[in-house]
Amino acid sequence: MTAVEQKSGSAIRPFSVSVPEEALTDLRRRLAATRWPTRELVADRSQGVQSATVQALARYWATDHDWRRCEARLNALPQFTTEIDGVDVHFVHVRSPHADAMPLVMTHGWPGSVVEMLDVVGPLTDPPAYGGRAEDAFDLVLPSLPGYGFSSEPTEPGWDVARVARAWAELMRRLGYDRYVAQGGDVGAGVTDAMGRQAPGGLVGIHVNLLVTALGGLQFPTDTEEERAAAAAIATFRESGFSYFLQMATRPQTIGYALLDSPVALAAWLLDHDTDSYEKIARAFVDGQPTGNLTRDNVLDNVTLYWLTGTGASAARSYWDSYGVAAAAAAAGQAPRDVAVPVGFTTFPGEIWRTPRSWAELSYRTLGYFNEVDRGGHFAAWEEPELFAAEVRAAFAPLRGPRIPQPRS
Repeated sequence: MTAVEQKSGSAIRPFSVSVPEEALTDLRRRLAATRWPTRELVADRSQGVQSATVQALARYWATDHDWRRCEARLNALPQFTTEIDGVDVHFVHVRSPHADAMPLVMTHGWPGSVVEMLDVVGPLTDPPAYGGRAEDAFDLVLPSLPGYGFSSEPTEPGWDVARVARAWAELMRRLGYDRYVAQGGDVGAGVTDAMGRQAPGGLVGIHVNLLVTALGGLQFPTDTEEERAAAAAIATFRESGFSYFLQMATRPQTIGYALLDSPVALAAWLLDHDTDSYEKIARAFVDGQPTGNLTRDNVLDNVTLYWLTGTGASAARSYWDSYGVAAAAAAAGQAPRDVAVPVGFTTFPGEIWRTPRSWAELSYRTLGYFNEVDRGGHFAAWEEPELFAAEVRAAFAPLRGPRIPQPRS
């Protein structure tokens, strides 16, 4: 560490995960002491996460899930922390073994974490091992959002997606990357969209798999069957699937008390996101039939990470910062800056809505890649890692250039 790094707090420090056994013992004790509500009075999920799903999850969590397996997976990858704007940012940084790898910063969302991206590390950094080409390789940076996972909690409001985007640009600069691309879904799509609009030096392109502008103030056409279906799906989401969003955007602290006190409450809250992913996860626990990579162990790795780090409330507050009343008021009347860098977009069929190409073109004048794939949903990188990796490679293929040697962290 240099004297300048010590003074500025910009040092990049190695990190490893080591959860005390007492924390896991306490988790199992709390699972055993759960006070269960009576069963829902309907046969579907219209009243919320179903009892059979949560009880099956809790049984597996208490008796079969092995956190140490996830801990070992994380510790097998190079992990670091660095302080940016008062927050200790945790990130995974895997350099490709192949020459001319393109640097890529990829951002998770809620209710996810870096755990949902672990299975894309190999396909993105070492494509030949997965049937791809060495020239399509990436150096991969996977940060944990502030207040999520092993990143520290912000101690002041204002950490919206735009501020995170600026932090990620600083992270890439600090790592020595002066030419890179960015990718994200869910909240990560908001961060990546913001990076594209801020156009920091070095960013040459973005790829997203959720059209964040569709939940904003933009008006989209409904002339075609595809456009009408997307509009109807968004309307359904706003009418019957928006409760978690509204709660966290307006009263995150209230739900935070339950998320920090009861692991079952935390699990149910994280599962109650969108219909497609909920049904896939429910099948994994109730019927033992996972879809793609959404296995019981992988899902519980993510939930356990939230529990052990105590970040249920701080993650919820990120919605208040980005989408709450104060954020909406600050953004009122301000037209968003256009994205100047090339944009790639992939529509996954199980997403909350299937974005039509026409909507993506209206949102991004620089749209250069658009594709609709035949499987995968909201957690695309998690559910279908190799298909997702193939989409990321295809989207950024036209942007590749000669690699400039980078300093090693």
